[in-house]
Amino acid sequence: MTTSNSVSSAPERAVNLAAARTRHGDRVDLLLRMLQTGDPLADAVIVEFDELGRPARAALQRGLVEGRASVPDAPPAVDALLAHTETVPGWVSADLLDEGDRTALAVPPHWRGLAFAGGSLAHTYRSPAIARLLVGTGRLTSTAPRRLAETGLWNASVVLPGGLRHGAPGYVQTVQVRLLHARVRASAMSHGWDADRWGIPINQADIARTWLDFTVVPFTFLEGVGYRLTDQEQSRLYRYWWYVGHLLGLDEELFLGIEDHARAGELLDLLDSTSAAPDENSRALVGALFDAATANLASVPQSPMDAAGWRDLLNALAGRYHGEAAPGLGIPESPVTPVLPLLAAAEAKARRYQLQVPGAVQEAVGEGARAFRGIIAALGDGSAAYQDHAAAR
Repeated sequence: MTTSNSVSSAPERAVNLAAARTRHGDRVDLLLRMLQTGDPLADAVIVEFDELGRPARAALQRGLVEGRASVPDAPPAVDALLAHTETVPGWVSADLLDEGDRTALAVPPHWRGLAFAGGSLAHTYRSPAIARLLVGTGRLTSTAPRRLAETGLWNASVVLPGGLRHGAPGYVQTVQVRLLHARVRASAMSHGWDADRWGIPINQADIARTWLDFTVVPFTFLEGVGYRLTDQEQSRLYRYWWYVGHLLGLDEELFLGIEDHARAGELLDLLDSTSAAPDENSRALVGALFDAATANLASVPQSPMDAAGWRDLLNALAGRYHGEAAPGLGIPESPVTPVLPLLAAAEAKARRYQLQVPGAVQEAVGEGARAFRGIIAALGDGSAAYQDHAAAR
């Protein structure tokens, strides 16, 4: 398979293009091209995995952990992918990699969990094309807790200090996620995926949506509870995630130079305004996701609410964030909505304290790092779907 599998014209999934051109101009042409583009480096590795089996997987895994030089006889596509991932772009900050994603680490765990489910993943599922593909891979509504855990494991590995250094867990797992995307892409294309209607599966625009779902989406979601980032925090967040985008195989033209919510919001609007409304697959995925997320929140020791209480809060926050799209996602009105301004005022006060008191942010970052390491300890048994796919066994 190659990802020049391009369709003859704009995929049917791209809607409202005239209005989008009014707001975004030539960026619409970039979007249409990206809807028809996959990830040639990763796709070629999948071909080698299928042709060569375990030796190719073993070479890739060793190369990721020990470095490209450790596998001088790696198959050509594996070697090319390793060369790409090991080439650190000049715009990467070594200091940022050493410090980790401090912006994400400082967020209180309960808000982080709500933003992850109600913002990040629910926004991913808003795309009917992505939802259709995910449901098509099988049992995703019944395995929502596992998917939530696996995505959380990857995210934890990525944001920890040093997590994206060569051979570190976040670096390795990000490339493994990239290869799982390529596997799903190849499988869908070989099983009758309608590219004229939906574009290439897990195309560059879809990967860009994922990138936004860990940057602008959760943090603008958190603004609904009064947790706002400073300009400096926004810049650190995006510059850190530039490198994640690189490792995921995302075209630099889509993300490089974005350093704040305003610029990220332009890309987000381009994707959302040209995507059809959520469908039944979106609603099924969001419903299962919210069940799993609120059960997790309620299971935390000394949780202030049961699952029903967390669900009301999640529905209120997600409903406010997704706005007109919320009913299409199956998000009902919540009795908690009227008290959101009070919650936001209290959190905004706590946030101002955190920013003004010396050492408070660093303390929050340390607490966040410990929490993420706890997630890894609980889930990091090497059996995530993306790890299983890449494993040489």
